Amino acid sequence: MNLDSIHNVYFIGIGGIGMSALARYFHANGKRVSGYDKTPTDITEGLIDLGIPVHFEDSVANLDDYLLNSTNTLVVYTPAVPKDHKELVYFNNSGYRVLKRSQILGLITENTFCLAVAGTHGKTTTTSILGHIMRVCDVPVTAFLGGISENYNSNLILNGTDVTVVEADEFDRSFLTLSPNIACITSMDADHLDIYGDASELEKSFQDFAHKLKEQGKLFVKKGLPIKGLTYGIEEDSDYSIHNIKIENGTYIFDVKTPKIILENLEFNLPGRHNLSNALIALAMAVEYGCPHQQIAKALASYQGVKRRFSYHIKRDDLVYIDDYAHHPQEINAVHQAVREMYPGKQVLAVFQPHLFSRTRDFADDFAASLSQFDEVMLLDIYPARELPIEGVTSTWLLEKIGNKNKVLISKSELINKVKASQADVILTIGAGDIGEQVKNIKHALSHED
Repeated sequence: MNLDSIHNVYFIGIGGIGMSALARYFHANGKRVSGYDKTPTDITEGLIDLGIPVHFEDSVANLDDYLLNSTNTLVVYTPAVPKDHKELVYFNNSGYRVLKRSQILGLITENTFCLAVAGTHGKTTTTSILGHIMRVCDVPVTAFLGGISENYNSNLILNGTDVTVVEADEFDRSFLTLSPNIACITSMDADHLDIYGDASELEKSFQDFAHKLKEQGKLFVKKGLPIKGLTYGIEEDSDYSIHNIKIENGTYIFDVKTPKIILENLEFNLPGRHNLSNALIALAMAVEYGCPHQQIAKALASYQGVKRRFSYHIKRDDLVYIDDYAHHPQEINAVHQAVREMYPGKQVLAVFQPHLFSRTRDFADDFAASLSQFDEVMLLDIYPARELPIEGVTSTWLLEKIGNKNKVLISKSELINKVKASQADVILTIGAGDIGEQVKNIKHALSHED
């Protein structure tokens, strides 16, 4: 399909983080963009501020007249939208070109030099670091991010169209629509078992992704993963590796060994070894692309992070409040490591909202082990997202498995008062559901304590 022949682009689920980046992209390229979403959010408000109409009622009557021409209109939807969605049914039955978000990314990137970041953890942060490096190096890049970059206050970095940086999402095997020039796989931990059934099928999909590289393409894999490629790792014997790590005033300072040279005294401000690993692979992909080492170092030092990825909201001597998107046991372990490294000896409270009944069921013991590491745990009800409840899978069931005795199940209405009553020095809110919408209220309450 020739995207140049498309004049109108309509999004069903426009408020999704990946969907809204595409909406911004098409808007910036002169297309007429509009869309539907279930509820207003900061993301939909930002789109409306750009001049992109968004409505919140599923009704064909809400569609603008210009969308009625099916020949020059493209409809994009997210798999999270139910199949009986009235607008989606109308477009499917009326001869429109209706494509998933992942298919559109495949079309946009196929005629560009594409750098793709795959992995069950670390995709969004790595993609945003890489996009930032490319922008600082003045590469003509478009970077589609799965989060809001603190540097650009956007999920889209736009500096040209010759090069694309994208997240290669394993959910629903979406990443198999891509054909990258340079790609990486950061991790292959079991996840999305509601889609894949078991971990071996998930691993097979990553093997399939590795075969999607263009001819002469380069694949990076984290040291230890069962896929061949250039390797990277922290303090390991790999093609790209980090050594001599120091922490000064909350900043990592380290050296990187590449296949050709050693880069000394690089600086990076995000806490946690997992973020150091993300920075390393972004650096490695940028080096292989041809970015100058000095500019890469400048970009790493100026990188500010992604919203809801170890985001500081209060940072005082007597109280720290951090919010993070972690929704898998390994991600919670990474957050725990970062907090303990930055705040040794401090009392840490974790407020966790489990995401998906199936994920909670599949990894219950691992969730319990990761949460037990904190000094205090508050558990919210499971956020269902796209799922119906599963009998016996509840936050009460998960709470019983947590070994830490200082634990409690709370409702959203109790959240503020319970958090305020805690004696913890460091407070974390963790999860991929709507817990992120509580951050402003928690920050306000903690900042205005009596």
